[in-house]
Amino acid sequence: MLRWRHNEEEKASREAESRKKKNETGWKCRNSSGRILSRTKGRKMSIDFPLILVVATAVTGFIWLLEVFYLRSRRILVQKEDTEQKFYGESDLESKQPVLVEYAISFFPVLAIVLVFRSFLFEPFQIPSGSMIPTLQVGDFILVNKHHYGIRLPVVGTKIFELEKPKNGEVMVFIPPHRDDYFIKRVVGIPGDRVRYQDKIIYINGKKQTQTFVAQVPTEFPEALRYREKLGEIEHMIQRDTFKQTRIDEWLVPEGFYFVLGDNRDQSSDSRYWGLVSEEDIVGKAILVWMHKNPGISFPTFSENRLIR
Repeated sequence: MLRWRHNEEEKASREAESRKKKNETGWKCRNSSGRILSRTKGRKMSIDFPLILVVATAVTGFIWLLEVFYLRSRRILVQKEDTEQKFYGESDLESKQPVLVEYAISFFPVLAIVLVFRSFLFEPFQIPSGSMIPTLQVGDFILVNKHHYGIRLPVVGTKIFELEKPKNGEVMVFIPPHRDDYFIKRVVGIPGDRVRYQDKIIYINGKKQTQTFVAQVPTEFPEALRYREKLGEIEHMIQRDTFKQTRIDEWLVPEGFYFVLGDNRDQSSDSRYWGLVSEEDIVGKAILVWMHKNPGISFPTFSENRLIR
């Protein structure tokens, strides 16, 4: 009898853990290369595309400079000294570049443009899960403004120019404190704010943030309710589960940190569970949905392009 009870308790514990994991879905944001971020803090390292891009650009750029200022003139000089080559024109001599040099010169401009665009201007990301429904759908491809919150060096992420600060209501991509992945959430608390989450409503510094009922999803036997919420000057849509209850929590946001939530409030792993986002870990501001592709084998569509609010 005791053994049976022990087995039942273990089974219940496993089921509870499984439900917890399912409830924490929908919070990762993949970049255009299809990988999750690979910064290492004692974790297994994955392919670091930004680092590879920087190294490839540096190597090809070095070979290009070497060719312009040394190799080309050296090669022409050596060939002119050869009696068999002295009758060739200079254009013939210039065309005889080593294969490595030829490829480096061809790839360097392309790599340099991609590096500058991706590191300092804009970067595409893909949404793989539903924590930002209804604002962002699974399969949306978004564009992130990398310079809106300041200019950062690629790979190391050191900020070299300060521009705008994140504002309440903005959607941003960042690296959370507990994982080395890209996340995407909405800012609901900036430094100095006191944020309270009560009855699925946000209070900032004691002021209730407006929520207006819009629709129930689906219409019959609804599982979720959709509201229009206003944070600061930004109006956007959110989704709440019909029956899931929440507890009352309150947070004080210190200097250099931000409090974030997913728009799919009851199906999002966010600052309520793993804490605040450091300013050093902000990647950029999400500004545009430029393409959508349903999971599985399907063609991408461009009919759902829209600005992100």
